[in-house]
Amino acid sequence: QVQLVESGGGLVQAGESLTLSCAASGRTFGNSAMAWFRQTPAKERDFVAAISWSGLNKHYGDSVQGRYTISRDNAKNTVYLQMNSLKPEDTAVYYCAAAAHLSYAPRAYEYWGQGTQVTVSS
Repeated sequence: QVQLVESGGGLVQAGESLTLSCAASGRTFGNSAMAWFRQTPAKERDFVAAISWSGLNKHYGDSVQGRYTISRDNAKNTVYLQMNSLKPEDTAVYYCAAAAHLSYAPRAYEYWGQGTQVTVSS
């Protein structure tokens, strides 16, 4: 079993930056691919970013490409999401997830955190 806990969400103004963290614990071996998704009550859960175990393979959703950076510190079992130039449309609950392989689809990920709210005001 893998446990994921997100932190770092909050309220920011448009154009500001915010960094989220996702701490992993439990039996993480075999679920080394990590990703971030986001969701609002009226929308489906959308892909944000994903990263391989080595950190060399990264993917970003079109809406965040060039503004967000995903990274990880395997010694700390922690994944980060640096969000720059935030826009009101970035407002959502952000979730981290773990799976055996990278994917853009939420259904491919076996483990999920509880989510952290990010609100961007205009």
